[in-house]
Amino acid sequence: MEPRPVRDRMPLWRLLPNLVTVAAICAGLTAIRFAALGQYHLSVVLILVAAVLDAVDGRLARMLRSESEIGAELDSLADFVNFGVAPGLTLYFWSQAEARPLLWAVVLVFAIACVLRLARFNVGARRPREERDDSLFVGVPAPAGATLALAPVFLAAAWPAGPRPVILVEAYLLLVAFLMISRVPTPSTKAMRIRAEHAKYVLVGFVALLALVVSFPWVTLLLLCAVYLGVVAWSAVRRSRRA
Repeated sequence: MEPRPVRDRMPLWRLLPNLVTVAAICAGLTAIRFAALGQYHLSVVLILVAAVLDAVDGRLARMLRSESEIGAELDSLADFVNFGVAPGLTLYFWSQAEARPLLWAVVLVFAIACVLRLARFNVGARRPREERDDSLFVGVPAPAGATLALAPVFLAAAWPAGPRPVILVEAYLLLVAFLMISRVPTPSTKAMRIRAEHAKYVLVGFVALLALVVSFPWVTLLLLCAVYLGVVAWSAVRRSRRA
């Protein structure tokens, strides 16, 4: 009687990065559900949670040395749902634009720009390490683009009595879509380094930022978007001067 073939076994903890990615997908899909129900603030929170999980899963995979091709493809598909589809639909439902089909066209443009941004990132990630520059992103990354796209919702939550001009939302969403597919270099946290003696200041700053987000969430998110747009504009000016 022939012995049974030994099947490959893997420890369960190696699935943790993929489980985090799946959780991010669930957060993005649930954000769409809440946006359709009119609970826009909860939808925004879930998209931001998906962005945090997106930052965690890759680092967790590298730390556990459980990177795989399936994990990379799953992460890319999750990014499209969470940062291409969910923010656009949230803005569409929030704007109450049933009678304005132009906004739907802009939402489609934003989603396609996100797809192109992710495709370009995947192609660049397959290049040899010595041929790519991991210290910068080319264009605004998808998670940052999704957060920027939600700035009108942040503004409305911080200023409930303010106007909601849909045409400005459309123009702003087109601007964010352009930034995602542009060639503007944007900073990457992977390349950021600090001195060991400055670590305590970074920790204190992070706690202060977390306290601001908890105490004044919408104003703080608006300020973070403004600062990030300023960094992108500064990078664009530097690039044009070098060219």
